[in-house]
Parts: sequence; C-alpha cells; structure tokens
Amino acid sequence: MISILIAASIGLLVSILFTPYLIRAFSRQGFGQEIREEGPQGHKSKRGTPTMGGVAIIVAMVVGYFAAHVIDWLRGSRNDGPTASGLLVLFLAVALGLVGFLDDFIKIRKQRNLGLNKTAKLVGQLVVAVAFGILVLQFADENGLTPASQNLSYVRDLTLIFMPVPIFIIFTYLLISAWSNAVNFTDGLDGLAGGAAAMVLATYVVISFWQARLSCVETPQAACYDVRDPLDLAVVAAAATGACVGFLWWNAAPAKIFMGDTGSLALGGLVAGLSMTTRTELLAIVIGGLFVVEMISVVAQIAVFRTTRRRLFRMAPFHHHFELAGWAETTVIIRFWLLAAICCMFGLGLFYSEQLGLGGG
Repeated sequence: MISILIAASIGLLVSILFTPYLIRAFSRQGFGQEIREEGPQGHKSKRGTPTMGGVAIIVAMVVGYFAAHVIDWLRGSRNDGPTASGLLVLFLAVALGLVGFLDDFIKIRKQRNLGLNKTAKLVGQLVVAVAFGILVLQFADENGLTPASQNLSYVRDLTLIFMPVPIFIIFTYLLISAWSNAVNFTDGLDGLAGGAAAMVLATYVVISFWQARLSCVETPQAACYDVRDPLDLAVVAAAATGACVGFLWWNAAPAKIFMGDTGSLALGGLVAGLSMTTRTELLAIVIGGLFVVEMISVVAQIAVFRTTRRRLFRMAPFHHHFELAGWAETTVIIRFWLLAAICCMFGLGLFYSEQLGLGGG
C-alpha cells in the first residue's frame, strides 16, 4: 500500500512541477496547437497553445513508478522490485506516446491539424501492439502465470473463449488501437481526457490492489484472482493517476498546455494494457465508458453520413455537438467528467458484485 501512495505522490509532484517547464520551453520553440477550421468558433483562440504536454504525463508516470520501487528497496521492503507485468504496461504506454509525439511534431512543423497520415499512424500502433502481444505471453512466474492470458476476460478469464496466438495478437492490436484512438477522440476540450483518464486509472488502482489482496497464490479460494503481479500493476496505475492529476492542474480550462497525441495515445495504451494484465478486458468497456461512447459517436457519424449524406451530430466526437448546441465548454467538460465518474463507479460495482457472488469479501 505504501508503494502505491508513493508512486501516486511522486507522479503528481513531477507532473505538476515539470509541466510549467514544458509550457515555457514549447512556447519558446513555437510548438503550438493547430485548430480544426470547421470546429467550434470559440476554439480559434486556442491556436498556438503549447501542445505535446503528454511528455509530462509519461515522464511523471515513469519516475513515479521507479521511484516507488527505489524507496521500497531503501526501506528494506520484501517486494521483488519492478515486475514483467508492470514494465510491459509501461512499455506499451511509452511506445504509443512516442508514436503520438511524432504525430504532434509533424503537425507543428507543417503547421496543420493533421500529423502522421492514417497509414503511418496505424503502422506505428501495429508494431507496438504486436511487440506487446508477443511479450505479454512470455515471462511466466513460478505458478505458470504470464502477464496476460489467451482467454478473453470479464472480471477474470472466461475459460470458454480461448484464442490461439495469432488470433490473440490480432485481438491485442484491435484492443490497443481502439483504446488509444478512443482517448484520442476524447481529447478535444480542456482537461476532458485528462480528468476522465485519471478516474479510469484510479479505478484500476482499486481493482488491482483488491486482486493483490485476494491473489490465488496468497489466499486460494473460489473468489481469488489468477493475476500476475497485481500489486505492481496498482503501482503503475497509481503513478499514472498522479501524473494525470498533476497535468490537469495546467490543462484544465482555460488550458495552458494540451496533452496532444503524445498523451492521449499513451493513456489509451495504459487502459488497454491494464485491462489485459488485470484480466478485465470486457469490464474495461464499462469503466472507460466515456471513451467508448466518444469513439462510437465518430464511427456513427461517419457511417450515417456515408449512407444518407446527413450528419447524425452537429460535429463528432460528440462533445463538440453540445458545444455547437450552445453549451459552454466548461459545462460540457464537467458533465462529461460526471459521466466518466458514473461509468467508473458502475464498473467497480460490477467487479465487486462478481466477487461477492463467488463468496468472497
């Protein structure tokens, strides 16, 4: 528990102190955000606001994670240090963050709102996802558990749905691509994606900590969890939560910096990685419900327009629909944060109710 608190605290401090440095540095270099011409008119004033602030989230998360382990070691803790599961989830987030960084950098250099083309972006996500999909089935511990399993999962593995390795790698790519793009779509208003991501990651702190308390290795029973390194996954999620909250201090409306694709792809990777390593892939759809709905709004907008030549929403992702309907930006953000919190609480309720149903807790 102490390591979780340390990771969250250091992630918060590094993020809240490092972000102003990035604001100054990126402002001097002219690393400003380009704005969609067809977007809400109120967004035009945001042109030139420093972007790529996701660098602060990634740095703070990594520092928070490793600092927690160093302090654990100095305290003489019996923890074994960084684990395969924790390091792989960090790898996924950082690698996707690098893809997003290239996207942001090209936007800035070419002074346009589009960075990497769709093919290049998908190839970058594909390479990262395939590497993660292969590695996450390696590193079995003494109990034979690997960081992820080839079974689809809800709150634990569904034994009836087993995926051969090729199918699992395809599934991994689809999952990672879906989550990274879902968070990316949500990142359109000041603090919206950062605040929602902090709630989702905090939910995963609770889930993975609970899984550690009821690990089948420590307390074998009907309600136990076969998850490799759940406590270390809680440390990763805590460091990322602290990093998001610290960044939100500067990213909340009116934003002084945007996370850009650097941050949104990394956060999407975190959600995907945590869902796989905690065996909660289907439950994550509920926990990250706001991100899911934002992505669905984009898909629905495209599908309806191509079939009927009419728009389902005034603009997609659909948070812009409410802006164009006359809602103030801060009203949209706060109400969407409330929706994200409801999804997280409902997801936690489903997680705990399943555990209770098996006679645990």
